[in-house]
Amino acid sequence: MIAIEEVAISIIGGERCHLGEGPAYDAASDTAWWFDILERRLFEAKLDPKLDTREVTAHALPFMASALAYVDDDHQLVVADNGLHLRRIADGHLALHTPIEADNPATRSNDARVHPSGTLWTSTMGRKAQAGAGAIYALRGGELSRLFAGITIPNAICFSPDGATGYFTDTRENVLHRVPLDPTTGLPLGAPSALYWHHGEGGLDGAVTDAEGLIWCARWGAGCVDAYTPAGKRVRTVPVPARQASCPVFVGADFSRMLVTSAYEDMDEAACAADPNQGRTFLLDVGAKGRAEPRARLGAA
Repeated sequence: MIAIEEVAISIIGGERCHLGEGPAYDAASDTAWWFDILERRLFEAKLDPKLDTREVTAHALPFMASALAYVDDDHQLVVADNGLHLRRIADGHLALHTPIEADNPATRSNDARVHPSGTLWTSTMGRKAQAGAGAIYALRGGELSRLFAGITIPNAICFSPDGATGYFTDTRENVLHRVPLDPTTGLPLGAPSALYWHHGEGGLDGAVTDAEGLIWCARWGAGCVDAYTPAGKRVRTVPVPARQASCPVFVGADFSRMLVTSAYEDMDEAACAADPNQGRTFLLDVGAKGRAEPRARLGAA
């Protein structure tokens, strides 16, 4: 058994997210981003050197979106319910870049992350979490390919620091998978295999790797983030003061703190009363160091 650690925790801003997800961080501008998928909002938080927020802005979106990646200093790639959109940071202008299941109204986007090579892994799922309706895709060199199908709730997409291993889960199945990758392309070299089977409270949700290769995975319904070794051993558990913790990312100039989103989706009045921080976004001092997220490459490979 791994004891839950005591760590310093603070809350970013005052907004609650119906379904907070997809946190990202840009060190150059010291800015954190995250989404409220169901309310169609993108949050932008300017962080000071001590990571005390001084400004949080909510941007309305014309669609459900769940994740983003930086392309360059001026543009982001937003993962949305009908595909990938190029977003101009200065004014929020959006332009469809790559449709994904745009002809299927039953699905929306979910988890995504960029491989060290610049290849984006992104995913879809049923809007009502229909069994097997989701898939994981890769965007490389302008070409979109489907990697894995028949997934109910794709999550925990992340990569080893050397790019040789990819990770993902189906939250419905609660198995963390690993898959060997070509480090130069971010594409699979073999079939996925089970790395960790979760039993007990909560479900495996969003994840990120730190500089040493530990996999930090939020546990939805259990109010925590767990750390696993690349060999599949759970070695740490840190608390999140909201039961439906959804996804972590490392933030700060030295990537020394962790931002974690949460949600109040499907919680009734009694459940919300028992979970007063539901839907908040948190900063945790976890005593680990992350690394910069790679930028997505949209041109030729």
